[in-house]
Amino acid sequence: MAGTIANGHSQPLVLWFEEVGLKDIAIVGGKNASLGEMIRTLTHKGISVPGGFATTSYAYQYFVQQAGIETRLREILGSLDVSDVNALARAGNLARQIILETPFPKDLGDSIIRSYREMCNRFGGPHRGGAELDCAVRSSATAEDLPDASFAGQQDTYLNIRGEHAIVEAVHRCFASLFTDRAISYRQVKNFDHFLVQLSVGIQLMVRSDLAASGVMFSIDTETGFKDTVVINASYGLGENIVQGSVNPDEYVVFKPTLLQGYKPIVERKLGSKEQKMVYDQSKGNKGTSNIPVPIQDRNRFAITDEQILILARWACIIEEHYSGLHGHWTPMDMEWAVDGLSGQLFIVQARPETVQSQKAHKHGGDVLVTYHLELPKGGPHPILTSGVAVGSGIGKGRARVISDPSQMASFKDGEVLVTQRTDPDWEPIMKKAGAIVTSVGGRTCHAAIIARELGIPAVVGCGNATEAIQTGVEISIVCSQGETGFIYGGLVPFRREEVRIDNIPQTRTQLLMNIGNPSEAFALSKIPAQGVGLARLEFIIANHVKIHPLALMNFPNLRDPAAIGEIAKMTPLYADNAKAQFFVDRLASGIATIAAAMHPRPVIVRMSDFKSNEYANLLGGREFEPLEENPMIGWRGASRYYDPKFRAAFALECQAFVKVRMEMGLKNVIVMIPFCRTPDEGRKVLAEMAANGLRRGQDGLQVYVMCEVPSNVILADEFAKVFDGFSIGSNDLTQLTLGLDRDSGLIAHLFDERNNAVKEMVRMVIATARRNGVKIGICGQAPSDFPDFARFLVEQGINSISLNPDSLIKTTLDIAALEERLGIAPTQSQASVNSAVILYTGATVSAATSDKSSEKAML
Repeated sequence: MAGTIANGHSQPLVLWFEEVGLKDIAIVGGKNASLGEMIRTLTHKGISVPGGFATTSYAYQYFVQQAGIETRLREILGSLDVSDVNALARAGNLARQIILETPFPKDLGDSIIRSYREMCNRFGGPHRGGAELDCAVRSSATAEDLPDASFAGQQDTYLNIRGEHAIVEAVHRCFASLFTDRAISYRQVKNFDHFLVQLSVGIQLMVRSDLAASGVMFSIDTETGFKDTVVINASYGLGENIVQGSVNPDEYVVFKPTLLQGYKPIVERKLGSKEQKMVYDQSKGNKGTSNIPVPIQDRNRFAITDEQILILARWACIIEEHYSGLHGHWTPMDMEWAVDGLSGQLFIVQARPETVQSQKAHKHGGDVLVTYHLELPKGGPHPILTSGVAVGSGIGKGRARVISDPSQMASFKDGEVLVTQRTDPDWEPIMKKAGAIVTSVGGRTCHAAIIARELGIPAVVGCGNATEAIQTGVEISIVCSQGETGFIYGGLVPFRREEVRIDNIPQTRTQLLMNIGNPSEAFALSKIPAQGVGLARLEFIIANHVKIHPLALMNFPNLRDPAAIGEIAKMTPLYADNAKAQFFVDRLASGIATIAAAMHPRPVIVRMSDFKSNEYANLLGGREFEPLEENPMIGWRGASRYYDPKFRAAFALECQAFVKVRMEMGLKNVIVMIPFCRTPDEGRKVLAEMAANGLRRGQDGLQVYVMCEVPSNVILADEFAKVFDGFSIGSNDLTQLTLGLDRDSGLIAHLFDERNNAVKEMVRMVIATARRNGVKIGICGQAPSDFPDFARFLVEQGINSISLNPDSLIKTTLDIAALEERLGIAPTQSQASVNSAVILYTGATVSAATSDKSSEKAML
């Protein structure tokens, strides 16, 4: 560390960012030390960080000591109870007033001004608007941005500050912000001594993102702790709106492993509403910003390009790798970025360790899986009041308290559900009392989401209408256990909480896979020790993430139904009228890629679409393209559609989605599976259609399996084995077609049983044939999840793999490991004993009558 030491001082009052590094947190605080670290060590790797300088913690101490105000501050804070929000507000206001009314020592002010003048000389130019640079003035506490305590947003930041005296004034206000109500409360809760935490202030060149875009990104999935993604939020204008949760931003998810191999794995893009942006307010002179509306055409497009997304994701990987090396262990990062609208250049403006999911990993060693199971009674009095972005995977409940302003804090009671438009650090004293949080605006990286994760309480943000849909005093349930969408139910819904140790699950010879339906649950389910995915169904992705018939998109806008035209246009604003089909490809690819990324490099078997004609007709615009069949269960479905001239173009879109996942994103662990293929010749026709659309069996390791669900698949298994790389038994269809019954008919439901001897004989025969031909065979039907005895039968027959529902996988794994051990077919290198996986806790169903605090404040 260098720096100019002013006369009469033992340490520098000011240091340039390039003079400090991460080892200097005690001198310039976490934020400024991290900026210096990146400028010194990562700029040569292509990462751009705006320059600047920092006042030192010594400068803060010098100010306090010269003014003799520490004693008065200690008296104010000595016996403060931060849970008393009124007393906290009085104490904070008085402490800040003392600091602001105390003038800076002249030499401190002069040092800041000299450094600002030099900064103007270094970085100024015609494109910066003259000699006096516009700067961001940011607080940086010495206990900030640590791996186990972020302190993010506790102290103030000021943007668009220009001119010597305005810079000094902003630094002074930052000093005072060490005693904001939220900072006082946070330090006391985290057991930090108020007077051992010092403040540095960074004066950083402004990135003109008011003319472009900015946002935040994490090198970890913030909800599930999945390590292999970069999550990027983006909105127009300066970045404070995203951090404060004032806008619903765009979100992009990038898969790190294949990104580093040179692919372009943007596995998810979600368009945010981005209603407003923060810009320079010229009416406020040298210090000010304001929000203005975003034009509708800009709201309906992404804030940054794919190229910028990929650059940011690569930077996130580089930053994570560097900080992990410094800390000696994996350190996921929380970063802020901005695009300069004058130069078009990308910048990283902050980087700090992520402090929630990473600490869970260190604390538990990743060996405990916590899951929540909603047990909603059918037809029960639990309407969905609103929905938004789920924060965490827990379930919470309590009485709602709708609050529009933090001045109403005194009315908030312990354990209530906070419902508001948005939060910022001023809300933190009551957020600490909340059983859950619901906001109308904000995304996964907004203030409310960050604090909810830190507190370990569920939250749903970005609902749009939370403060209108929910009334104070009503009992509500906050459900974040069903994927990326969180739901607010009226009433107290029953649920169950389970904890399972997964650190020592035994190995089995039989490959135990998992069925995944909803892509938004995939990252959370990746923690379950499955050896891959045995069934991911395109129908779920199409029905829930596309919702439009592929042929309706291809024939837009020439559809006969004007209502369908209007709805499709509303759902696909990013796509031109003659390119609506790309919406189908992109959404389908995103769903497939999310599941494949979650399990990578483990195999993921994805079944091509298997809607019946009546189900296809129910998609938006579908009735125009679907026949009316008497018995669609055994009609125009599965393989018979793919080569049919009436559907061939739609199947080509499915193939394009797989090509995008495998070739553009690099997720080559995806295996394609063909459903309801009645004859080997039909299989060959399907393979030819796939090859014509870029999916050639055997090329780049592509495997193609076939569902074994029609009796002809068993009878002609030797021939099917020459066409496909493997079989997957669909026990539901195979049962109904073997026994000659309609599984949807309640009149004969009592006859439907996969354990019927005729069905078991079919299964035995096809397993034996597959093994004789040297091709893989597994099962992805419901039976092994429901019937342990059927799972045992499959093992005894020598099946290669069993795919199970997530909630039954661990228990079935233990049963099969024990069975294999008894049969003498356990793996030669077995992990521990069968009993090493322990179900720690199975919570009883939590009903409306339950008042236990631990159930109301459900852990994430």
